[in-house]
Amino acid sequence: MPALSGVFFCSEDKSIPSSVLKNKTNIVRWIYSLSKIEKVKIGEINFIFCSDEFLYSVNKQYLKHNYYTDIITFDYSENKTLSADIFISVERVKENASTLNILYKTEMLRVIVHGVLHLCGYKDQSKSQQLTMRMKEDFYLQKISLV
Repeated sequence: MPALSGVFFCSEDKSIPSSVLKNKTNIVRWIYSLSKIEKVKIGEINFIFCSDEFLYSVNKQYLKHNYYTDIITFDYSENKTLSADIFISVERVKENASTLNILYKTEMLRVIVHGVLHLCGYKDQSKSQQLTMRMKEDFYLQKISLV
């Protein structure tokens, strides 16, 4: 496995969720494992944790979308080398976990892998794409305990 660099966790206006990211090295290994399976390389991926309001303003300003979301991925990838800024709303993920009646940690990891899968080329616009995305998310969520 290459040196574990290139995956970073930071915060904008919300603290990094320590309950989820207490073992960042394990999460980074998980992302590298995904990249190996998907036959891509890791360049620089920044996970930026923020509030609903911050992500809403990013969504409105850069994507012209007037709604809240849990994740926005700015993809800078080239030649199968993944690079991106991935903004994640801590509040939205918590709310979604509560609505879905699942653990917050599980939902946060799903959102993290969702962003990386978008970088790998997976889409979620159509029903069939959403199904493929969900299957990939589930596959990689099972892998996190193995890394």
